[in-house]
Amino acid sequence: MIKSLLTLALCVLAVTAQAETKTAVFAGGCFWCMQPPFDQAKGVTQTIVGYTGGSKETANYNLVSAHKTQHREAIEVTYDPAEISYDQLLDIFWRNINPTQADGQFHDIGLSYQAAIYYGAEEEKKIAQVSKEKLGKSGRFDKPIVTEILPRQPFYPGEDYHQKYYLKNPAEFEAYHVGSGRVSYLDQIWGKK
Repeated sequence: MIKSLLTLALCVLAVTAQAETKTAVFAGGCFWCMQPPFDQAKGVTQTIVGYTGGSKETANYNLVSAHKTQHREAIEVTYDPAEISYDQLLDIFWRNINPTQADGQFHDIGLSYQAAIYYGAEEEKKIAQVSKEKLGKSGRFDKPIVTEILPRQPFYPGEDYHQKYYLKNPAEFEAYHVGSGRVSYLDQIWGKK
């Protein structure tokens, strides 16, 4: 009896913990480069890289990178809103993309690399719009902010070898991260970390 009650209590705690988290989806160009800043944020409990926004009912790296599905590389961020707000997630997003680039991100060109915020509720849409307007008025950019704010669509997790690529292949990741032009651009706009 005690064992059953303990099991029940643990199940209730697990369900309660799951109910307290939310998810957000962002497309910021190469999904490898978007995972580290979100993983390092206090209050983010999980990140998964994958694909969203496309016209097909499935997505994988080969199809998406060949621009056959209209999906974008994206990241799904699970977070605890008691520790980090949606607005703070947007700040992480903005600080890791070029919001003035419409044709992709940095050296990666094409729809699959175009930046977007995918909102799941009207409240998220409003917060994203205010955040985008604030960024546009910040004086940091000499071009308009063109990042799209779109309704959330099905998210397809990427292949296992793409998950936490920066941890699995640190040298290759760093070479790509720097070589893509992302690091130098972000340092120029936001200053070195």
